[in-house]
Amino acid sequence: MAGVFIVAAVAGYFGLSLYKTFMAPNVSGTEKYLYVRTGHTYDDLLREIEQNGALSDVVAFKVAAGRMDLPYNLKPGRYELKKGTSNRALINMIKAGNQKPVNLKIQNIRKKENFAAYLSRNLEADSLRFINLLDSAALVEKYGFTTENSYTMFIPNSYEMYWNTSPIEFFERMQKEYDKFWTSERKQKAEALNLSLPEVSVLASIVDAEALYDKEMPIIAGLYLNRLKKGILLQADPTVIFANNDFTVKRVTNTLLNVSSRYNTYKYAGLPPGPIMMPSINAIDAVLNKDDNNYIYMCAKEDFSGYHNFAVTVQEHNANAKKYRDALNKRNIYR
Repeated sequence: MAGVFIVAAVAGYFGLSLYKTFMAPNVSGTEKYLYVRTGHTYDDLLREIEQNGALSDVVAFKVAAGRMDLPYNLKPGRYELKKGTSNRALINMIKAGNQKPVNLKIQNIRKKENFAAYLSRNLEADSLRFINLLDSAALVEKYGFTTENSYTMFIPNSYEMYWNTSPIEFFERMQKEYDKFWTSERKQKAEALNLSLPEVSVLASIVDAEALYDKEMPIIAGLYLNRLKKGILLQADPTVIFANNDFTVKRVTNTLLNVSSRYNTYKYAGLPPGPIMMPSINAIDAVLNKDDNNYIYMCAKEDFSGYHNFAVTVQEHNANAKKYRDALNKRNIYR
């Protein structure tokens, strides 16, 4: 009988050991994700696990990983760590590449440098790799862009993609989204305005920067299109602010107007070579569906409501501009 008890005890021990190694909860819940970087080895993964304290029993994980051939089946990715997950489930997740997608919310990003920084915070690749791609003439020209207007290919929206999506894969995905956005109807409207698709987005970026309220966007778009058609300088203050790279400016002064930049629409005719911000879909559609008006001039309202006074003649505009300047002076706003 003693032998039977010994066998049962040994079997129970091994059963408990197997359970602890493979099936027992091991994720502690202190970390949300486990990152397996492209090119990382199994030893790199172990260092990551040991440093982030995600597992309660690292030794048990190592044993299970060895038995399940994880060292030879690592798949890069961002893996969700749910409290109570077993070694077996976690290892199978990594071997299968069953990672949690990242939800990228692309909107209201001013410059492509800011955009690259945002991407690097949410995807594996660093910002320099994204910038290099946007600044690659050979690549962007292949898709019909220049290095100055390549930023217009990104349509604001929420996109799901994997954390280890490479910059070129990201670019290709965004190009597909761009093609979806630019329907035949939108293309026809752009053609009717005598604008290329990037030019629509460049103008939309100015409209977006000018308009605090969406309902004013078509009016502003109509005004700037009137100026383009008549060959009048756009004289858009947001382009001057962009050219000076100082976004704290509340009042555009003569000093700022002297900046030598093709983005300074007080000096250079036509549209600037690229967008001054990532335009919203509302702004793009406002250009495509611009208001038919005769306005040539606009000025912020003196009540600081965010709305504008629009004018057809320079006399009307000068009167509106004086009211706004007086309001600025009254508030001691001189820059």
